[in-house]
Amino acid sequence: MKKIWRSIFAVILVLVLIFGWSLSGKYNTLVQLDEQVQTAWAQVENVYQRRLDLIPNLVATVKGEANFEQETLTQITEARASATKMTVDVKDVQEMTDFQTQQQGISQALGRLLVASENYPELKANQAFSDLRVQLEGTENRITTERMNYNTTAQTYNTTIRSFPTNLLASLFGFMRANLFEANEGAEVAPIVDFTN
Repeated sequence: MKKIWRSIFAVILVLVLIFGWSLSGKYNTLVQLDEQVQTAWAQVENVYQRRLDLIPNLVATVKGEANFEQETLTQITEARASATKMTVDVKDVQEMTDFQTQQQGISQALGRLLVASENYPELKANQAFSDLRVQLEGTENRITTERMNYNTTAQTYNTTIRSFPTNLLASLFGFMRANLFEANEGAEVAPIVDFTN
């Protein structure tokens, strides 16, 4: 009789060890994916910070043009100041939405600044302004690339935490969905280009 109980105990022990090993593997995968999401997000913040770092130089260069629209400079300075105060938890929907709204505000203010600069030939001829404009355009491309990389990483993570049976483990240990970057409101409407003016 003791042999039977020992055999049953050995089988149960092996099953528990296999189950525990499987769970620890899934948990470790969740941790790795969560870290990848955090790393991808840090890179998004890095390129947004690069853009914020370019703004003071751009504003200082534009201020050299005495007649430049002060309202445009004020808007871009205020948008930058507001964005530098923000921290984001990518798993908090409201914080992510607020972040995207802030960044959209900066993009719009920069767009207005660059459009307005077209009316100032001396500014357009300024090499420092030209260099900053090229750096800003390159940064905007980096932002697009890093947002795409973040979304891809977050999608992999989100799919994993929602897949059975990993979703049970994710729920147990508090792994929450990472929010994705979404298109800005109105992005589905193509801009109207009018060369008649």
